[in-house]
Amino acid sequence: MKQTDSTNQYGDERDTAGHEYLIFRLGEEEYGIDILKVQEIRSCERVTRIANSPDFISGVTNLRGVIVPIVDLRVKFSLRSALFEDNAVVIVLNFGYRVIGIIVDGVSDVMTLAERQIRPAPEFSVMLSTEYLQGLGSVDDRMIVLVDIEKLLNSEEMELVEQSMSLADGS
Repeated sequence: MKQTDSTNQYGDERDTAGHEYLIFRLGEEEYGIDILKVQEIRSCERVTRIANSPDFISGVTNLRGVIVPIVDLRVKFSLRSALFEDNAVVIVLNFGYRVIGIIVDGVSDVMTLAERQIRPAPEFSVMLSTEYLQGLGSVDDRMIVLVDIEKLLNSEEMELVEQSMSLADGS
């Protein structure tokens, strides 16, 4: 049977628009972020607190010579605060011009979601402004909140963190 551009050998629609997401947990909810933004996943380590930084900034850590701000997404999303003795992990994100770590409850897997599996973000969100949501991924009985992590972490609040870090460095 000759294969066309839009169907596979079984006659099914081929989903060429799939995108990979790293799936992580915060509380009972699952969230997904673009896998291409992820540099590495690390265990939670002690961080150095920066004076006058927002509550959601746990502090900074030295990652192979790079000072990395660590954002506690549980605080940012108005959930319970992270405790370093629990199973939390740090996802280190690289945006090309900035490296940031985020504390989450755990990472479950990497998942490819096709366009048909992603629904528009709801008009409201209690924990997170909808401007940071890419949509809701639906796989079997799982609902995954897809977050535009770069937009979330490039907010005005992060500019304040960088200013605090500059003051702490004396630059």
